Amino acid sequence: MNLNEAELGTDYVITKIDTGGDEEIESFLFSLGCYSGESITVVDRKKNLVVSIKDARYNIDPELAASIQVEK
Repeated sequence: MNLNEAELGTDYVITKIDTGGDEEIESFLFSLGCYSGESITVVDRKKNLVVSIKDARYNIDPELAASIQVEK
């Protein structure tokens, strides 16, 4: 499932980043610590998603969240 489908407050593991080959976005996500095998949690959901990665919080738009595949 992608990050948009994740439940609030549940820890997930990133299984894949699928940006359609956009290296700039992949590099941006990597700089946030968002890569395969890393733990991620959706903390809040309003217009965008607030996620926690490595004890830091980031605001991610739904388009970007759709490219992040996760599993419990």
